[in-house]
Amino acid sequence: MMILLESTHSNNQSAQISFAPLVCAQDYPEIYNPKYDFLGQSYASMYPNLHKYPATMLPQIGLELFRDFKAEKSMLLDPYCGSGSSFMSGIEYGIKEFIGFDLNPLALMITKAKLTFIDSQMLLEEKRNMLNQILIQKFKKQEMVDYKLNKNPLDNITNLDFWIEKNAQDDLKIIFSCIKSISNITIQNLLMLAFSETLRESSYTRNNEFKLFRMKNHEQYKPNVVDIFSKNLESLVHDYLTFYQPKIQKISFNVTNSSFRAGKHSFDTILTSPPYGDSRTTVAYGQFSTFINEWLGYGEARKLDSKLMGGSKATNFYNKGFIKDYIFEIAKADKKRALEVSSFYFDLETSIKSMLDSINRKGKVFFIIGNRKVKNIILPTDRFIAEVFCNHGFKHLQTIKRKISNKSMPLQNSPSNRSGAISSTMNEEYIVVCEKYGAC
Repeated sequence: MMILLESTHSNNQSAQISFAPLVCAQDYPEIYNPKYDFLGQSYASMYPNLHKYPATMLPQIGLELFRDFKAEKSMLLDPYCGSGSSFMSGIEYGIKEFIGFDLNPLALMITKAKLTFIDSQMLLEEKRNMLNQILIQKFKKQEMVDYKLNKNPLDNITNLDFWIEKNAQDDLKIIFSCIKSISNITIQNLLMLAFSETLRESSYTRNNEFKLFRMKNHEQYKPNVVDIFSKNLESLVHDYLTFYQPKIQKISFNVTNSSFRAGKHSFDTILTSPPYGDSRTTVAYGQFSTFINEWLGYGEARKLDSKLMGGSKATNFYNKGFIKDYIFEIAKADKKRALEVSSFYFDLETSIKSMLDSINRKGKVFFIIGNRKVKNIILPTDRFIAEVFCNHGFKHLQTIKRKISNKSMPLQNSPSNRSGAISSTMNEEYIVVCEKYGAC
């Protein structure tokens, strides 16, 4: 099968470029299945999200995949687990054990909150006591609670006054102190999500952006921090007790703040949605999470995007297999961008290879990916993923194409970084399904 791509060159003439077929298959089974669009649905259609997080996968997708491909109900691995959407799919399907990895501390905090069982009465009592303490400290000017902060968390925020109004700073510190006074660490972790949302909403950050941009007329913004926190807290506790807690009492999980590391476990099923590209130029997970990660003392919060997949620039172009011709075409327009793209594919290949020995024979992997556009060239990351698996003893079963109608993604961007030059961004996702079988 020959793949044709429309490429726009500097002379504005359109040219057709031919690329080699997938190395381990005569064809590439790809179908559009409208049931995977979940048109009109959102994450909250199944589970209200306990905390905003960029580009979250719909749990409905994973549940449908498990049913269609008859996945085993054994331990589920997500090597890029983010805020834990794949685990919600697993819970609905009847899976009880979950293993996850992610480099973002905020992501792990959200995932743990979703999966940790907390007694209802204990949670409500701690919530009530904490709110009382906040009001006492703020309005009655009494002594701080017994908990002593080891360090003023305000000192952790880069350019503090640039991002957070003075009175808001004081209120945020009071709220944080009261949360940290809770002795039950699992409750503390859950309620910290309400604080994290409040921290961002109380800052001068434009809340509809993943990246850090200060709002216009920021000097006029005087947030009622305690009121914002109270509303976030009520919503969080309600959603946790209504939608999560009833389903997680008998599950077990282990989520780790690192890249995937092979261990004693092996898996029949992987469900994941890896990054679509490096965080600096696609979805800025690190920037979105900066304030809470800094507040909690994560010293490299502002360097997180550079530590994620594709974060460090490669010194050579990726020159293997299906994707190399696309990268070389980008290099004709911009060698620097081609090296950045290469870095992402080097990292993605390395990451996939690290999982191979941990997958059981007949084990199924489901990778949900978007094919981003660079220099007006759409990069077929779905085919790259299928090729890597096929080159290492897996059979590519199918790639399902779905329309994106429910992710927070910009509708347009500037692929050439020229003023006024815009292009539509991805509006489709691809679900790559492979099975560990033997040589392709």
